[in-house]
Amino acid sequence: MEECISVFDMLKIGVGPSSSHTLGPWRAAERFLAELNQENLLNTTTRIKVDLFGSLSLTGVGHATDLAVMLGLSGQDPEYIPVENIDKIIKSIKSTHQLNLGNQLLISFDVEKDIVFNKNFLPFHANGMTFTAFTSSKEYTSTFYSIGGGFVVKEERVNAKKKHQIKCAFPYPVQNAQELLDYCTTQNRKISEVVYDNEKSMRSEEEIDKELMRIWNTMLECMYIGCHSEGILPGGLNVRRRAFDMHQGLIGLSNYNSPQEWLECIRKTEVKFRQILKWVSCFALAVNEVNAALGRVVTAPTNGSAGVIPAVLMYYLVIENHQAGEKEIKQFLMVAGEIGSIFKKGSTISAAMGGCQAEIGVSSAMAAAALCEVMGGTPDQVQMAAEIAMEHHLGLTCDPIGGLVQIPCIERNTMGAIKAINAAELAMETDAKNAKVPLDKVINTMWQTAKDMNSKYKETSEGGLAVAVNVADC
Repeated sequence: MEECISVFDMLKIGVGPSSSHTLGPWRAAERFLAELNQENLLNTTTRIKVDLFGSLSLTGVGHATDLAVMLGLSGQDPEYIPVENIDKIIKSIKSTHQLNLGNQLLISFDVEKDIVFNKNFLPFHANGMTFTAFTSSKEYTSTFYSIGGGFVVKEERVNAKKKHQIKCAFPYPVQNAQELLDYCTTQNRKISEVVYDNEKSMRSEEEIDKELMRIWNTMLECMYIGCHSEGILPGGLNVRRRAFDMHQGLIGLSNYNSPQEWLECIRKTEVKFRQILKWVSCFALAVNEVNAALGRVVTAPTNGSAGVIPAVLMYYLVIENHQAGEKEIKQFLMVAGEIGSIFKKGSTISAAMGGCQAEIGVSSAMAAAALCEVMGGTPDQVQMAAEIAMEHHLGLTCDPIGGLVQIPCIERNTMGAIKAINAAELAMETDAKNAKVPLDKVINTMWQTAKDMNSKYKETSEGGLAVAVNVADC
């Protein structure tokens, strides 16, 4: 089966803290509403029940899965909802025991009874959920799976696609890294140029350019908000935001009134090695602190790893190339998106399936590849950069304390960003013909490692730091 995955599938705008546990269930709830409409059942529905399974149950509260399904069933869109409205909507549902289904129909809804956490796993995927609508005449049930990065599937649809071998309509369909490299070689083109041609088969150039810049501006705004917000993150771990203090020490007395002016001010700051490390870490911390507070981020490729790509792209703009602008930003995002899609096709971007190597590891590989191309790397070097970054994340577990996307998740974004920069530099200084490990080999190895990994290290909070650290002591 050929998968046609767009850059805009890999880089989605949504609300934190998790793409698989928040954005995915939110989108699943929206799809369930659409099914009710299609079946002419929405207006006769009197009650909705949601069953969460596996990882969605074990870490669902910490990942705001329960809030996400309520917001989705209420007809809210994670890409556009004013984040300041989230708390008000949830409080209303809980206090009135009513939910405005599809923003059309008030129904009774008891959060304690109508959202059920089932610790057993469904066989198809670790992140399963079943929605049941009760009407005056029948019950309607539908099961969805959140497979990482905000992607949602139904088992029967996946099986149908496999059976009928649906082909991708891209002029350059890519299933693995070698196919992408072959296109670049035969066409004598950069990876970003191949990706752009594929995107043009679905959208106009104007729409592509506009949406890529909307993604970047969301990233920039997220970093800006994170660097200017202080206090304690929600959830009970009492994690203090660090980006604010770090940023204050770096920016000094600079004056600015917008994210773009802020970017220009950073270009004028000191760029010694320690300052660079701090800036990159600050950018990554900022994004994932916003994510942890249910703020708006870009899933890249997941919410838990949303800070890596913005931090590395910001590094390129404010440290490496002060002349860079929209052209380089779009180039960077297209390469990152394509590399992420290859990992999704060949392995997984779901921590519930592969541990944190599927999140921070993949995001680091995406950022490394993108940075390598904008710095002048060849397609071979670009893939080598991605391979190096992932090679040194293999086996990384997912063990969030309290099921929250905070410890160790926020700091891991800083490590993934720094590794990405290092990987790009190593690839740029290497003749790719001497590479011993092709990108496809490391992707295959990652998938095998994921399958071998004990389930307690796959976003269940049943192992590692999640059990070594007592939440009550935090």
